[in-house]
Amino acid sequence: MADTFDLTGKTALITGASQGLGAGFATTLARAGAKVALAARQTGKLKTLKAEIESAGGVAHAVAMDVTDPASIHAAFDETEAALGPVDVLVNNAGIAITKPFLEISEADWDAVLDTNLKGCFLAGQEAAKRMSQRGGGSIINIASVLGSEVIGQLSSYCASKAGLIHLTKAMALELARVGVRVNAIAPGYIETPINSDFFKSPAGEKMIKGIPQRRLGQPDDLDGAILLLASDASRYMTGSVVTVDGGFLVG
Repeated sequence: MADTFDLTGKTALITGASQGLGAGFATTLARAGAKVALAARQTGKLKTLKAEIESAGGVAHAVAMDVTDPASIHAAFDETEAALGPVDVLVNNAGIAITKPFLEISEADWDAVLDTNLKGCFLAGQEAAKRMSQRGGGSIINIASVLGSEVIGQLSSYCASKAGLIHLTKAMALELARVGVRVNAIAPGYIETPINSDFFKSPAGEKMIKGIPQRRLGQPDDLDGAILLLASDASRYMTGSVVTVDGGFLVG
């Protein structure tokens, strides 16, 4: 598998890399040989991750990026190219969720979620695609969610943003295939993180776990196979695909 997913010589930029899935993606890609640009609004949060990757023999660079700001995105790509070389892989991972009943969501709440989760992927994806197309291609990986296909209560803005991202992935793939840029998505199911672990120990959380056919939460490394596949040349004939990693949640 290591040879199949060898990313030596490639540069990957991961948004929302300061914690959770983004940090996991960065670590996995670095382990496979990629030079990784760790992007977040505040680079201070990235220092520990950068040090961990470098101590394991990897190459990492922390870069400030606000995915809702086109100028910030452009500057981050320029800085990454200067430090690590042109970006071959973009992982559009930055995202937020605001949990409120539909009748209580404010316009500001709605805009915050859609601007980060959907518009942010559009802006970063467009910047990456312009640069990749000039060099003969690349891979853009959008991190969607099973909640882009199914819905649960009190997350209407999040569900809408991820449904939009799945369709944006397909639309991008259709247009960018001719310039060598592949665009795919990963749709994680319920992945255990420090943020949600306490909830999943509650009665409501345990009930949700029982609804997953595998009867367990996903772990961050359960996404390793999908991210390595889509970042590497092993997926050279894949574009417009949504790789679901959910323990059977959608079929359950």
